[in-house]
Amino acid sequence: MKQTRRDFLQFSITAAGISALGMPAFAQNGGKDLVIAYNTGLPSWDPTTGPSAVNPKLQALYLSVFDRFIQQEPDLSFSPGLLTEWGFTDDNKKVRMVVREGVKWHDGSDFTAEDVAWSLERAGDPATGNPGQFVWKNLANFKVDGNVVTADVVQFEPTIFKWMAFLTGYVLPKAYYEKVGAEGFEKAPIGTGPYKLDAYERGAYMRLVANEDYWGGKPAFETVTIKFVPDAASRVAEIESGNAQVTMEIPYEEFDRLKAKPGLKGEAFPIADVGMIFLNDVGPMLDKNVRLAAHHAIDKQLIIDRLLRGYGVPLATLEAPEYDAFDPNLKMEYNPEKAKELLAASGYSTENPVKFTIQTTRGFKPKDYEMIQAIVGMWRKVGIEADIEIYEIAKHFELRAADQLAPAAFYNWGNAIGDPTTSTGHAMFGPSPHSVWDTPDLIEKIGPLWAEPDEAKRIQGWKDVSAYILENGYVIPILQYVLPVIHSDKVVVPPTATGDVTPASMKPAS
Repeated sequence: MKQTRRDFLQFSITAAGISALGMPAFAQNGGKDLVIAYNTGLPSWDPTTGPSAVNPKLQALYLSVFDRFIQQEPDLSFSPGLLTEWGFTDDNKKVRMVVREGVKWHDGSDFTAEDVAWSLERAGDPATGNPGQFVWKNLANFKVDGNVVTADVVQFEPTIFKWMAFLTGYVLPKAYYEKVGAEGFEKAPIGTGPYKLDAYERGAYMRLVANEDYWGGKPAFETVTIKFVPDAASRVAEIESGNAQVTMEIPYEEFDRLKAKPGLKGEAFPIADVGMIFLNDVGPMLDKNVRLAAHHAIDKQLIIDRLLRGYGVPLATLEAPEYDAFDPNLKMEYNPEKAKELLAASGYSTENPVKFTIQTTRGFKPKDYEMIQAIVGMWRKVGIEADIEIYEIAKHFELRAADQLAPAAFYNWGNAIGDPTTSTGHAMFGPSPHSVWDTPDLIEKIGPLWAEPDEAKRIQGWKDVSAYILENGYVIPILQYVLPVIHSDKVVVPPTATGDVTPASMKPAS
C-alpha cells in the first residue's frame, strides 16, 4: 500500500508535463482515473475515534473506504446501508436491526452481524475514544441472531439511528481489527466501502482503487488520487493546469472565473454547513452586552454579497433552512447603533474598546479569514477591538475539546442529518465535548430535550432553546455555506446537501 513521496512527486511531475503538452493525464486513460485536489488532509484512518472522526470535511474521504450503518442521500433523507431495517420497539426499550447479507470486507472476508454488534459496542466504550460515545453508550447487551442484531436501550436517544448515518457511525471489521490492533489498522485500514485504499502518505495524498465487489455497485472510476491541498490558490492551480479534475472550497471569484473557462464546469449548492463564531464563557464574553453588541454589529448580507459573491444564506441561529428545527421567525437585526448602546452600557466605546482575541482558519473554507477580517472591521466601528489568531483546523478541535478556545473562534459546523441535537445541541450543551459555552441556565434548558420521546415536543423545545440562545447572545451564527465545486467537463459531480462530495458519487460525462 505504501508509495513514497518521491513516487508521488514523480507522478505529479509527469501529469504536469502531459498537461503542458495540451494532453491532460485524465484523457490518456479513457477517463478511468480521477484526481481530486482536496482542501484538507486525513490525519487518521479510524473514522470512529479522535478529533478526525467529527471533522465534517473528512467524511467524504472516510465514506470512500468505509460504510455507515445507515446511508444518507443527497437530500438528507436516509436509506439502507449496512443495515436494511432498523427501529425501536414500541416501548422504546430495545432496538432491532437487520444486517445486509452478501457484503465483503476489502480483504475478501465476509461482513457479518457480529461486525455491526462489535462496532456499536466499541463505539459506546469510553476507552476507545469515540467522540460520539455519549450517544452510543445508550445501547447495551447486544445479541446476534443470524443477520439480526438487537440491543437494550439504556437511555432513550431519539436521534440514535440518525447518528448511524452521521459522524462516527461507521462499521469496522471485528476480526481484522482485533488481529492487527489499532496501530495495524492505521497502517492498513479496510472497510466495505466503494473504494479500497491502495496508497497513502500523510499530508500528501491517498490513492484509491475501485472495489469491484461493492454491494452498492462498482464505482465509475477505476482509480482515484486525492491530493491534500490546504491552500486555496494551489487548488485553483491544480484544476486550471489539468493536474486535477475536481476541486472545491475555492474563493468564489475564482469559482465564477473558472466555471466560464472551456473544459471546466462549476456547481454551487447549499450544504448543511454553518459558518459560526463560538463564544467561550470567559473574559469579556461573560458580559451579555458585549455578546449581543458583537452580533448586532455584523452585516452578514454584506459579507455574503461582497466576499462570497452572493453564495451564502445569512443565519440567526445554528439551524439552517433544511434542518428540522429551523425557525424563520428568529432573526438578528444588523444594527451598529444598537451595538454601540449595548457597549456603552458596559462602559465601552470606540475610544475605550472592549478587547479580545478571535481565532480563525485561513483557506479551510472560502474566504474564512477574510470574513473574520471584515467582521473585526465592523466591530472596530462600534467599540470592539479584536486581534485575529490563525490556526489550523486540527488545532481548533484540540482547543475546543480542552475548552481552551479564545473568547471568539470561527468554525464551520456540519450537521448533515439536520437534527437540532447535532447543531444547537452539541455546539451549545456544556457537557458535550464539542461545546465551550458552559453556563448552567443553558444546560438546564437543553438537558431534558435529549431523551424527549414526543417528536413534536422535542423539535419545539429546540426552537425555544434557539430563541433563548439568540436572546442571550451565546453564539454568533453567520451563514449557511454554498459549496463551490469546479470540475472537468468530462466529469459529472452531482450536488449534495450533506456536503460529502465523494469520488463514488462522481462519474464520467457521457
